Amino acid sequence: MANINVMDLIYWKDTERTGVVFTGLVVGLLSLFQLSIITVVSTISLGVMCFTVSVRLYYKILQVLNMGDGVHPFKAYLDLDISFSGELADQYTQKTIVTIVSAANSLKNLFLVGNLFDSLKLLALMYLVTFLGDLCNGLTLLIIAVITLFSLPLFYRQHQAKVDSFFAGIQAKIDNVMDILHRIAQGGGPTPDPTPGGAKPKTQ
Repeated sequence: MANINVMDLIYWKDTERTGVVFTGLVVGLLSLFQLSIITVVSTISLGVMCFTVSVRLYYKILQVLNMGDGVHPFKAYLDLDISFSGELADQYTQKTIVTIVSAANSLKNLFLVGNLFDSLKLLALMYLVTFLGDLCNGLTLLIIAVITLFSLPLFYRQHQAKVDSFFAGIQAKIDNVMDILHRIAQGGGPTPDPTPGGAKPKTQ
């Protein structure tokens, strides 16, 4: 259910709820440019508490005046079960450990040059990241990531055929370049047949 709710937010199925979440995230992150994270968190918490306490008191007053049924305004959220069973917790723990170990092994092979070609790709990537760091900081990238998360999935769903066709062409060109670089790294090799499917052109 949690995954479905997240996907509903990303795809703007509930426009009002998604707008509140998206605006809150962006405003909160923008606030970090001027204020410390402690100030931002405490201010947001204070605002949320003022809202929830006010709504709770309002419903209480309606109940006292016999103008309401006395139902807790946040009952649906209070009854929401967010606990994990022991088996499910063990499953997530094992997946987390496997992921961490796999990432550590990958980093070890990259930094200790287990594969020269992969390490050179990482070296080039880190070099490009240094230029990105000069242009913007991590907070700016996080804001861009949030905006992208709430815009690209919906854009892709509405223009899926065009996007797939565009990236298929780019992927074909990248695969061709990577194949050439891979052959060079291995000391060269026979040039791949340029004709589709590797078929030899017929001679007249």
